[in-house]
This record gives sequence, C-alpha cells and structure tokens, in this order.
Amino acid sequence: MDFNKFFQSKAFKVSLIALGLFIIILVSFQAGLLVGFRKAGFSYRWEENYHRNFAGPKGGFIDDLRGREFIESSGVFGPIIKIDGQSVVIRGKDNVEKIIMIKSDAVIRRGKENLKLSDLRVDDPLVVIGEPNDAGQIEAKLIRVMPPLPAGSFNPASTSADDFLPPPPQF
Repeated sequence: MDFNKFFQSKAFKVSLIALGLFIIILVSFQAGLLVGFRKAGFSYRWEENYHRNFAGPKGGFIDDLRGREFIESSGVFGPIIKIDGQSVVIRGKDNVEKIIMIKSDAVIRRGKENLKLSDLRVDDPLVVIGEPNDAGQIEAKLIRVMPPLPAGSFNPASTSADDFLPPPPQF
C-alpha cells in the first residue's frame, strides 16, 4: 500500500474535513454545556441565598403574593455597623444586615463632595444603590452619605420607602 497516494487522495481529504467539523461541533457542544452549567449554578445559588441575603418573604414566595414583605435587593438605607476591607455592613429595614461590596468604580458622595472608602465611619447613615451579586451582597454603584440625623428622629428599621412618598391627591 502506498501511503503517499492515500494521504493525497480525495477520500482522505474529505475524511480529514469531516473529522475537523466533528471536533468543532463537539467543542461547541461542550462550550454550551459549560455556559449552561454556570447559569444553572448561578440561579441555584441565587435562589438558595435569596431569603437569607435579601430578606424575602418570611413564609416563602407563595405565602405573600402581594409582595408586602419583600425589601429592596439592589439598594439599602441605614447606618454603617461594620467596615471590613472593601465592604461595609449596613443595618437596613427591619434590622436586616446588608453586606455592601465597594469596588474602585463605586461613587461615594456627601453632598457635592467625592469621598473614598477610608472616609466612611461606623454609624454614618448611607443610601446605597447597586446590583446584587450571586453571593447575596450588593455591589455598590452609588453611595450617598447622608447628614447625621437627630437622635430619636428616624429609625430605618421601621421605615419603608412608602414613608417618603407624598400623600395621594384628594379630589
């Protein structure tokens, strides 16, 4: 058998192209599986940590279909209770502690003044807007340091966003 003729034959070239396409299809399929598993893992971890991290309804999702017990997952208002490296812990509504991750692109402001993470102090009242991550923490995009409140004038643990809305118009 002459191997040079075999390697130069049309059948060998077609077989080589078919093998190459088969390998490309297998790699594409494996990439799809990898992406699918990562998405499923994210969804699973997010759902498993929802109640603990975002303080969803105490009785589960089916108990309160009106959503009265939900709190905001992408923002929080309250005083700082702990500063730890690149994160702060805030006591929010109903005394739920929220972990806020502060990356270098987060904007921290007090009035018109730009601040750094090192300028924050325990008991500073903050308003944080960000995005929840898969670990149940809030990745801050904007942090506003509010002026200190007079003692006893406000308790974020018993206040909802509805308390800041104007009353509906009377007809």
